[in-house]
Amino acid sequence: MGTGRTYLKRADEQAHGVPTEVSSSVSDILQRVREDGDAAIRELTRTYDDVDRDTLQVTAAERAAAEDHLSGAARRTIDNTIANVRSFHEEQRAHLAGFETERTHGITLGTRLVPIDRVGVYVPGGRKPLVAAPAMTIVPAVVAGVGQVIACAPPQADGTPDPAQVYAMDRAGADEIYVAGGAQAIGAMAYGTETVEPVDKVTGPGNVYVTEAKRQVFGHVSIDFLAGPTEVLVVADATADPQLVAADLLAQAEHDPHARAILVSTDLALAEATRDAIEAQLPALATAETARSSWEQNGEIVVVEERAHAAALANEYAPEHLQLMIDEPRELVTSLRNYGSLFLGHHAPVVFGDKAIGTNHTLPTGSAARHSGGISVMTYLKVLTHQELTASGADTIAPWAAKICELEGTHAHQRSAEHRIRSTEARGLARDLELTSAGIVELEDD
Repeated sequence: MGTGRTYLKRADEQAHGVPTEVSSSVSDILQRVREDGDAAIRELTRTYDDVDRDTLQVTAAERAAAEDHLSGAARRTIDNTIANVRSFHEEQRAHLAGFETERTHGITLGTRLVPIDRVGVYVPGGRKPLVAAPAMTIVPAVVAGVGQVIACAPPQADGTPDPAQVYAMDRAGADEIYVAGGAQAIGAMAYGTETVEPVDKVTGPGNVYVTEAKRQVFGHVSIDFLAGPTEVLVVADATADPQLVAADLLAQAEHDPHARAILVSTDLALAEATRDAIEAQLPALATAETARSSWEQNGEIVVVEERAHAAALANEYAPEHLQLMIDEPRELVTSLRNYGSLFLGHHAPVVFGDKAIGTNHTLPTGSAARHSGGISVMTYLKVLTHQELTASGADTIAPWAAKICELEGTHAHQRSAEHRIRSTEARGLARDLELTSAGIVELEDD
């Protein structure tokens, strides 16, 4: 891994890639949904969720019942997260703009940011239904101006999704909510059923079956990215509190046995104290079994010689969440380029970004931050270009375009360009470019 690194703890070697049985099972599920529509969704819901439900869509009455089920404090808390997410993404949208410019006389070029017509978001259930998830996927789509946003979430034993999730989906702006989990939900949104109108893009996190389903439907529809188990990398120095560092690492470890929590420290004493604090804190967690499995299998503690080495290692890992629990954290920011979201200082844990502050928690994992960012309003916008040319503008660019086509051997393209050559100057340029064509000869004979 390079010089200047000492590992106090390393992750176990893990197999990479999707197990063959998962890929095969997902392929079968998607095919059943594509062929049998609603009937397949109902049957798969009975099989995997032990729920028998006639209608797929969550009704207005069920939405209202979910709201009534929650306490006032719960509703205010969800509303607060949605408001913060909306405020952040509205600011994000305000700083995105198309443009139009006259590049040269007679040639005008431009870009428009146009929302996608219809998107589907997956809201995961799993061990603990994520109540903040609807805000993170639905609100940016609404802010972007998406025409219609639908959501799918797995049912509880009573046949409806978790009430807090239903309330959050409703308040975030979902036009339609459907009871469907796993790969079958992705198939329903991608291919459509008798009840579910197909979408143009599918977003949202999920388990390995959901992620594999998104991979398999990609191309038929667009997706955001393939998100795997959650990750956090904490860079800490001697100014950090080992109790806080341990708490922040365990907060991610409790998500999933495959979650990854990594400490990179410039101080050996801090690293050792954090290791001890993790062992001390684990027994008190209600999620101790999951968190311990994650930490024992995937947790890492690395001691490096200096901050520059910590930044280099963080860029190699390209983690989903990157925390800087160091003195003067902003001094390190310009050295960091690969992360899903960055948390600066001792008082900025991942939990604030994941649950309440307003930035998005649906982020790239598995080193995908080397090339991708998380969900934003841009996830739901198309960048469309346009061009407008006058006759004189076409005359200036036509010889260049025609010559490229001649080099390619795309003759019809070449003729299309040559028909726009009109002026003496353009004909002269065509000759200078050694453009050989009957079209040029015809123009010269006019």
